[in-house]
Order: sequence, then structure tokens, then C-alpha cells
Amino acid sequence: MWWYLVAAAIGVLIGAEIHMGYPGFRSWIGYVIAVPLLLGALFWLGRTRVRVDDESLTIAGETIPLSAVGRTDTVDKRDKQVALGPQLDPQAFLMHRAWVGPVVRIENVDPTIDEPYWIVSTRDPDKLRAVLAAARR
Repeated sequence: MWWYLVAAAIGVLIGAEIHMGYPGFRSWIGYVIAVPLLLGALFWLGRTRVRVDDESLTIAGETIPLSAVGRTDTVDKRDKQVALGPQLDPQAFLMHRAWVGPVVRIENVDPTIDEPYWIVSTRDPDKLRAVLAAARR
């Protein structure tokens, strides 16, 4: 989680800029505000809920019924560039986070839905695939 260290370092740099301009107690206000604010923003931007219930798969506010979910594949980190580049269909639903290694490719078998497949970044692709397989039965 090196990106949290980068966010903290940027917060410290912003705090140092404020520290140079204000003497005394006010000099610490920049550190107290900037570091937690940047860490909180990074955490908030990095969280995306993937939810599977009895009827649908919901990711980042987008929903697909489980009846439309077909075959699922895990794309490893080393193959992700090809899957998201030359092999990517422009109509596919994409929820990609660059700092998450593997992605899961979820086939859409419902012809009424525009997306041919979904590509979803997840830290635990095997768990997502197992939950989808169990929910479709």
C-alpha cells in the first residue's frame, strides 16, 4: 500500500508549506488537516463495492441480473494490459482500478443488455467467481 505513503508524504509537504508561513501553534494546522484529508480522500476514491445478492450483481451503481451472467474468467496482472487494450470491446462495462492486480471478465448472455461483458478489478477474483457461480444455481 505504497500509495498511502505517497499521499501522506504529499500531505506533509502541504503541511510544511503552511508551516513556513505561520508561526507558533497555527503552523501545525496544515499537517493536522492535509495528511488525514489526503489519506481519507485516497481511501474513499479507492473503495468500490461489489455486491452480489439473490437477483443481481451490482458494481459502482451499475447492475446486471444474475440470469444475464455467463462464463467468468480471471485475467492475471501480467495479461491485464492485453485484455484492457487490443482485446477490449468498446461496449464492455469497465470498472478498473490500476493498483488492483487481477480483473474478472464476466460474460453477458442477455442480448437486451448492451454490454457484451463486464471487466471488474477485484483483489479476490476467485471469491467473486465462486459467489457468482453459487448465486446462479
